[in-house]
Amino acid sequence: MAEEKRAGIALERGTAPVALKVNGTSYSLQLAPWVTLVDALRERLGLTGTKVGCNHGQCGACTVLIDGRRVLSCLTLASRCQGQEVTTIEGLASPDGTLHPMQAAFVEHDAFQCGYCTPGQIVSAVALVREGRLGSDDEVREFMSGNLCRCAAYPKILAAIRDGARTMAG
Repeated sequence: MAEEKRAGIALERGTAPVALKVNGTSYSLQLAPWVTLVDALRERLGLTGTKVGCNHGQCGACTVLIDGRRVLSCLTLASRCQGQEVTTIEGLASPDGTLHPMQAAFVEHDAFQCGYCTPGQIVSAVALVREGRLGSDDEVREFMSGNLCRCAAYPKILAAIRDGARTMAG
């Protein structure tokens, strides 16, 4: 594809500047208008914790937070996230590497088998707690129903969410 230079930066035709704030860091990217957030995170920023599962918004593996709300990043255009704070699984841990309480609870409860869905599960669980939706087990299952686990680690996931929520509260 033909490129042009503007201010010393090679620009690919059909791209536009996109400013993203991810995990507290600002990034300036040149992206085609059809680039999804998950692709920008993984391929352009090297943040590979967010997984591509179905790429159709059906599994929840790509769940991230945008301004604190759960979003399927495979269905979200990166250009639509300008001016918003994107938080990925990498952004939940402290800068010193200390795991977020929900991350630690998932490890403690062995709430994963293959681990592919785990980043989306954890991000969604953090949002669930912050949204004040930690109700009965059935309610938690309902609010987590957009995050699928092919290995069926659901009992351990539920236990991890309960434990992580207690630590987050306190």
